[in-house]
Amino acid sequence: MSMTHYMSLLADNQPWNLIIFMAIPVIFAETITVTEFFILFGKNTQGGLRSFNRICSILAGLYFTGIFLYLFPTAFIPLTVNGEWHTWVDVVAVGFYLSGVFFLLPLALLDLGLIARNRSSEGKLKLHFILVSGFLVVAHIAMIFGMVNPEIMGGMAGMNH
Repeated sequence: MSMTHYMSLLADNQPWNLIIFMAIPVIFAETITVTEFFILFGKNTQGGLRSFNRICSILAGLYFTGIFLYLFPTAFIPLTVNGEWHTWVDVVAVGFYLSGVFFLLPLALLDLGLIARNRSSEGKLKLHFILVSGFLVVAHIAMIFGMVNPEIMGGMAGMNH
């Protein structure tokens, strides 16, 4: 069976790539989401739980930005330039995975006070929730398409199979 590059990345160098590229970012996002629910439903925007949520958000954003900065030039660009994608599902899996940076980096910047400074506390909470939710959506799309066998999906002009 052929694998997407996303799945190959996770399968290589076991268990380290799985931990580095999937477990850590997803555990951060799930932790942020769960604490976010407690913060929102308890209307407790101060205190230890919010501080923990904020620290996790900053770490997740910086960590995933590092992943993006590593994988974009070492994987995405060479796969594109050399025409080595394994059909369109491979592009979707890797593209959606890397797009997580568009949600986690702003999440870190929000909690560092570098963006959305003029928003109300409620506006910042909404934006925070939207960003972590967006990351979970793109991460799950990447996981779903990443698990598809590209051979069954047919070709795409200019791509090797």
